[in-house]
Amino acid sequence: MLAVREPKKRLVFSQSEIEDRVKALALQISHDYEGREPILIGVLNGVFMFFADLVKSMRISVIVDFIRLASYCGGTSSTGRISMRKDVELDLTGRDVIIVEDIADSGLTMEFLRKHLEGMGAASVKVCVLVNKLERRDVPVELDYVGFEVTEGFLIGYGLDYDERYRHLPAIYHLETT
Repeated sequence: MLAVREPKKRLVFSQSEIEDRVKALALQISHDYEGREPILIGVLNGVFMFFADLVKSMRISVIVDFIRLASYCGGTSSTGRISMRKDVELDLTGRDVIIVEDIADSGLTMEFLRKHLEGMGAASVKVCVLVNKLERRDVPVELDYVGFEVTEGFLIGYGLDYDERYRHLPAIYHLETT
């Protein structure tokens, strides 16, 4: 059996802070889209915990779909190349779409995804991110709903990973690399 070492980590956002912020985001989106039924598109894999909690907290009907993109490929920084592993399956023509992402970092993925979904005929495309990380922003991106902002650091927990590990942690931590 392979032993997994516990990472050196520092708490950034507690489980209760995350729960409160996710509920507030769901309430704001529900208010903004009252009387409409937006399509929420979760960006796999990191978004799965945030996405589930967000959808469960909604006060309006929503439709869900997922897309899977890759730009990190096992490291701690984006490669700068976006590859699509799974596309949206729903018809977006004339629909309000909300991209739900775990973290906005370089901005490259978000720029790629927004253009892709607009090209599929979406009437509007908004972005909801759990964490807006300002450290490595290469491309300016418009974020409509933001859970938290951080200036730097590599984050793990609550779906965020390092090399597919540590997603299970119920809070968000800064991974200590030294």
